[in-house]
Amino acid sequence: MSNKVDLSVAIITKDEGENIHACLQSVAFARQVVVVDSGSRDATLKIAEAFGCEIYQESWRGFGPQKQSAVDKCREPWVLVLDADERVPPETADIIKEIVTNSNVKEAGFSFPRKNYFQGRWIKHAGWWPDRVMRLFRKDAGKISDAMVHESVEVRGFVGCLNVPIEHYTESRLSRIIQKIDRYSTLGAQSAFQEGKTSSTAGAFARATFTFVQDYFLRLGFLDGMPGLTLAVTDAVNKFFKYAKLSELNRQHRNGR
Repeated sequence: MSNKVDLSVAIITKDEGENIHACLQSVAFARQVVVVDSGSRDATLKIAEAFGCEIYQESWRGFGPQKQSAVDKCREPWVLVLDADERVPPETADIIKEIVTNSNVKEAGFSFPRKNYFQGRWIKHAGWWPDRVMRLFRKDAGKISDAMVHESVEVRGFVGCLNVPIEHYTESRLSRIIQKIDRYSTLGAQSAFQEGKTSSTAGAFARATFTFVQDYFLRLGFLDGMPGLTLAVTDAVNKFFKYAKLSELNRQHRNGR
């Protein structure tokens, strides 16, 4: 335990057997790793147990509440929130160790640039880089927003901006991407509906078209080759279904269903 630092890592999982080993290996320097699982049927829990993680099995409540549940179980003064498909490279690990062991650090939290990899390629355009994310924070100064999707870390106090990255190996298999689009567009539509927003099928199409033009042309996604084209298309499809599903919810509400 002498090489461990006063850091807790919070991770939520479901069927992350293909990702979780590399993720946990990259944070082996943390004194505590909390895994909150929502019904994995693959090797996720067996791998987490082998790494000595603290494992909790809980029903799914949405990304924000689920991650906050993991944070609530953290005991160390500093918390690092990761997704199972993310990694902390060695140079970033060294900086994190310096921060959590330095009593002179005044910041309440730190953000990182995130290197997103898709189909074997580091995606540098269309808003995918530097894709800065807040992930490291003092336990008593931060929490996860309660959003069902696109949750974020909220910190009370000054936030420092680090230049060392977190790596994200996003899903590259199209069959899995389609499943994610269905899931995320549903959650996005539900959140928008709860906020009182409205849409139409025509509006959904217009938003999708603009999203593709913005990602692929205005934000130079074409410079990322075929992966860039695939991402622009899938982003547009996700946008269409989010607002088409919102339109459906609006219609059901008007009809009293």
